[in-house]
Amino acid sequence: MTISSVVRHDRWLRVHFRGGRPSFADFHYLWLRHNCAQDLHPTTRERVVDASELSPSIAPREAWTDGDELVIAWDEPSNRVSRYESAWLLEHAYAPERAAPPRPETNVDAITLDARVEREQLWPRLIERVAERGAARVVGFHPAAHEGDPARVGPEDTEVIIEALARAGLRVIGTHFGRIEDLRVDNSSNQNTDQLGYTDAAVHLHTDQPFLERPPTLQVLHCMQPAPKGGESFLVDARAIAELLRAEDADAWELLRTVPVTFHRKQKSFEKRLVSPILGEDGPAGFLVRYSYFTLAPYRVPFAHMERWYRAHRRFAELVRSPANQLRFTLGPGEFVLYDNHRMLHARTAFEGHRWLRGVYFDR
Repeated sequence: MTISSVVRHDRWLRVHFRGGRPSFADFHYLWLRHNCAQDLHPTTRERVVDASELSPSIAPREAWTDGDELVIAWDEPSNRVSRYESAWLLEHAYAPERAAPPRPETNVDAITLDARVEREQLWPRLIERVAERGAARVVGFHPAAHEGDPARVGPEDTEVIIEALARAGLRVIGTHFGRIEDLRVDNSSNQNTDQLGYTDAAVHLHTDQPFLERPPTLQVLHCMQPAPKGGESFLVDARAIAELLRAEDADAWELLRTVPVTFHRKQKSFEKRLVSPILGEDGPAGFLVRYSYFTLAPYRVPFAHMERWYRAHRRFAELVRSPANQLRFTLGPGEFVLYDNHRMLHARTAFEGHRWLRGVYFDR
């Protein structure tokens, strides 16, 4: 058998073979670097390097095929180039034809509905798309009174969305911010505006209301006015990320679903604490992620487990923060996104100038 191709991932390499079974196998970069033949004594063929001497984050600068060999140029000061024969890789393959879960959806077109096309079917299709993919973005939504001037959007248009979603089976959930959040830096009407959403700073990936026993299931973000610069939105399917983590690092996945952490929200007229794991199965669809870096209280994990916990949390964060796993888009005037707050993490980039989005929570 020969090597037909290689596919790089962030911590491992997939090697495709031609001429038999297995047709492919996965290898961690650390494992490959640890088994470089150049680290065998030339006479005794014993290993002369211990795995602890290698960086756990070792990665290739390049990886390619040369006949029946895999060649890796390592991204390290020594400029090491390692070669692995296909027969040796097959003999020692520890993950042949590994069934990896699908990657998160990253194509914004896959979650986008055009209100001008959907018309009467928009609202049931919107809820159906959220159930399937975790989120749906709606473009071309302008109530009849504004069709002549699509750039003109007002708070009354948010009420149109609320009424339509109510007819489709959803109900508004008020929170300590009020019934509707006006996410703008000059907000003076909402309760408890002393939080990042009411500033022009970046807000990194998170879920909303993780400190509640039952966080709202769904949220609409409706754009009144986009920022002249910045303010890009992005979403990540945490359910898909959790399955990726489970398949590649079962220990990290188990820690995230069993180790309780404290979410603590304290604002000028509101305070709430909840102790819960980050990953749970108690949502309506059998999954619920609580992820909010700005409401996490200091960890109280036993000393012997603290570094292990940080490693698990870091790996989950690496996966969700990777642009390769994110849906990115900028909402225009009148456009909105409906997403599953139990499944999707959401964020925005920093911005300049006036930006006005309205947020509304719903339950089914």
